[in-house]
Amino acid sequence: MVGAYRHTWGYFWPMKIQFDASQEYQLDAIRAVTDLFDGQPLKQEDSEINLSGEAQTGMFLSEEGLANRLLLDEEQILNNLRKIQETNGLTLSEQLEPLEFADTEGNPVCFPNFTVEMETGTGKTYVYLRSVYELNRLYGFKKFVIVVPSVAIREGVLKNLQITHEHFQTIYHREPCLFTVYDSAKVNQLRGFALSNAIQILVINIDAFSKDSTDSTEKKGKGNVINQTRETGNKPIEFIQKTRPIVIVDEPQNMETDIRKQAIARLHPLCTLRYSATPKNAYNLVYKLDPVKAFELGLVKQIGVLSVIEGNTANQAYIEVEGFKTSSRSNTVKLTIWVNLSSGAAKKTLTVKNGDDLFKLSNGRDSYREGFIINAIAASEGYIEFANDIRVYQGKPQGALTDEILKQQIDDTVRRHIEKEIKYQPLGIKVLSVFFIDKVANYRYYDDQGNTLKGKFALWFEVAFNKYQARPEYANLYPFSAESAHNGYFSQDKKGRFKDSSETRTSQDDNEAYALIMQEKERLLDPDEPLRFIFSHSALREGWDNPNVFQICTLNETASEMKKRQEIGRGLRLAVNRLGIRITDRPTNHLTIIANESYQDYASSLQTEFAEAGVTFANKTLKNERDKVTVRLIEENLEKEWFLALWERIKARTRYQVHYDTQKLIESAAGQVKKLPEINRPKLTVIRSEFDISNKGIATTETGRCMVEVVGERYSMPNFTLQIQARTALSKSTIASILLKSERLNDAIKNPQVFIDAVAQAINHAKQAILVEGVEYQRVEELEYQQSAFKADSEKEYFKGDVIPVSNPEKTLFSHIVIDSDSKPEKQFMEACENSEDVIFYLKLPDWFVIDTPVGTYNPDWALVYQNDKTLYFVAETKGTTDLALLRPLEKLKIECGKKHFKLFERVEFKVVKEFSELLA
Repeated sequence: MVGAYRHTWGYFWPMKIQFDASQEYQLDAIRAVTDLFDGQPLKQEDSEINLSGEAQTGMFLSEEGLANRLLLDEEQILNNLRKIQETNGLTLSEQLEPLEFADTEGNPVCFPNFTVEMETGTGKTYVYLRSVYELNRLYGFKKFVIVVPSVAIREGVLKNLQITHEHFQTIYHREPCLFTVYDSAKVNQLRGFALSNAIQILVINIDAFSKDSTDSTEKKGKGNVINQTRETGNKPIEFIQKTRPIVIVDEPQNMETDIRKQAIARLHPLCTLRYSATPKNAYNLVYKLDPVKAFELGLVKQIGVLSVIEGNTANQAYIEVEGFKTSSRSNTVKLTIWVNLSSGAAKKTLTVKNGDDLFKLSNGRDSYREGFIINAIAASEGYIEFANDIRVYQGKPQGALTDEILKQQIDDTVRRHIEKEIKYQPLGIKVLSVFFIDKVANYRYYDDQGNTLKGKFALWFEVAFNKYQARPEYANLYPFSAESAHNGYFSQDKKGRFKDSSETRTSQDDNEAYALIMQEKERLLDPDEPLRFIFSHSALREGWDNPNVFQICTLNETASEMKKRQEIGRGLRLAVNRLGIRITDRPTNHLTIIANESYQDYASSLQTEFAEAGVTFANKTLKNERDKVTVRLIEENLEKEWFLALWERIKARTRYQVHYDTQKLIESAAGQVKKLPEINRPKLTVIRSEFDISNKGIATTETGRCMVEVVGERYSMPNFTLQIQARTALSKSTIASILLKSERLNDAIKNPQVFIDAVAQAINHAKQAILVEGVEYQRVEELEYQQSAFKADSEKEYFKGDVIPVSNPEKTLFSHIVIDSDSKPEKQFMEACENSEDVIFYLKLPDWFVIDTPVGTYNPDWALVYQNDKTLYFVAETKGTTDLALLRPLEKLKIECGKKHFKLFERVEFKVVKEFSELLA
């Protein structure tokens, strides 16, 4: 927008963002670059630059134009580099790390690269633009090229050039400086770049020159114009090459392919200065301001997370059954779950078996912590069951986000936004909120006649906005409508319709969307401009930020795959007031992330991303592959007398039969259903938390939580008997009798699905108890566990925290005992076996040693030979308590089956113990 625009009281010129020229950390980053050229002749008057080039200056004049000239050799630059690194506490480079590529004529092009690492929101672009002026002031360099990886970043750089121009002109005594954005339709501009005697800054997208004219692409008409030979016999890129520009690479991690590196080499740089918050390769690092330091120094906003999850926290764990595989030996199932990876959280498909713990398989995602251990794989019935009694059926994902959660996220974002605006309005600070969405159609879509219609997100937003605007305490806050408070920034097709942006490439259609949001930066900051809520697909994922973004809400129907650092980066900049003055007050600078995952998971993912970027935490808990150990079988012990004697007594397998009374089952199940807690309407849990980011890691503090009832939902009543039958495998008549006797059918109207889940779970508990009570075991002599199976467990790798090394290798089978790292009873039991002279032999029973039960397979913990005045053979289950009533129902039932199984084995005692000493009690 150009010129003045109308406010509520008249006309007002757009506000100007003010810049502080004395930020010490920014000056340190600038010095780290300029000191690289210490020893280069200082800047002389332009009149001293002559055509012969004999003058010892940083510029060289030729018939092709004015060029930068470096008069330092490699050794001098390396010495300067090492001094800078020592000053800034960085690892010293043993040698310069240049990049070397052949140009289009096959000639080698070699140039040094230097890296400046600065956290998003700390003024990285300001630093490199001011470095341009400093390099000119000190050494007279005048030719600079800024290479960017995308249109979004290009527009951000252009905007920064515009809004900082007057600031730098004031500081540097009106030194002439011209900046242009490369346009393939105006390649003649490059001649001016070469000939001009002013500071020249050319901004160019890497895709505009990465396709060499010698490539086969030119024959197809797809080569870059800048690399194509013109009628004069020259290529436009040669105007740049002759100037030996200092090339500034913005977000270099996006330009690490050989093709892109070679393209940068074709510019014939004097050197490259690489600026990034997350460099993939930190060539010759000269300055580092990592995220931890930025948070500790208050250079960016502090972060809080508002999590919106289902009221039943177990239900937020995403699990999708993809398929089953059955064999004579075992059943497995393919599951898709969320997994913490080094690059962040991602959905991953895993093949799992009975006994597998999703908490471990997900690398510690909090949502899988409570009882997501596979207890049963019912391939024929299409479901799996976990230790917490949750069943997941194929074709019905567990924990997928619902419209209610997305709607609540929007409501909480609006509420939080208004609360902050009320608080910050006296300070002249306008509040902005950004919504990231995965489908434009959820915000805007089109009917058959091409009319624009509001998607569900837009409708939900306006409902929430109107609701809060109608409250007496907010009545005078906004003199405008909900419709004018929000807008979307998306790509458009040829018909002008919004469309989803590409994640991997940028089209011309994206240019207008990027330009619009970039060019209106100051207008967005003005309190009298109604627009406050910005919806975007992927256009704002990088390259755009605004100092007054205080809320970021990710509305994804499947869960966000956006990197956390990328997400929070849009709102990390310190706020400015209506005069454009930066606010440094820490409490004011607070960014709220409205997430659809637990804050523990969010913090874990963010810390993982920090660690991946090279941040070292003092109490780092992330597992390192180098911390693994190999567990080896002590093969000679397979032939030892005491192992053979023990194995002979426990290796046989059993089958079971069940006898139960249906009427007794109905009575018991009806009683369980009757005692169920009250069934309430669906609820969501909204949890507020604060993050403390330091060199010790990310500490989270929960600051509040509330339950939000989901209202206005209309249910189509399901067939209760049929659905409960699918989950309990009982007859319809039995289920009907249970429901009638329970007298709880009225609760079904409040929340049908929760009612079905709760009733099915209660019936299964009763059924399991009845089945276990009536179970009878028989030995099957022809079926037994093979001693050779232990060999398959040798040479497996485990993390150090999950194993304990054996001190008496003659007493057991393996070099290490694999235990649950959180299980104190298991660790103490193993140590007692090691130290007791009465324990002749012991082993941790492998996970393939299982007992079939009506409630899933059961894997006991230990088997051992005890010899004092007589020889005893024990199978032991270690628990934190010996009171079975305190154990989870499923655990208790399996242990009861274990007792009945081992009663068939001579001289074998089965015991549940908390401590080793209880074996003989």
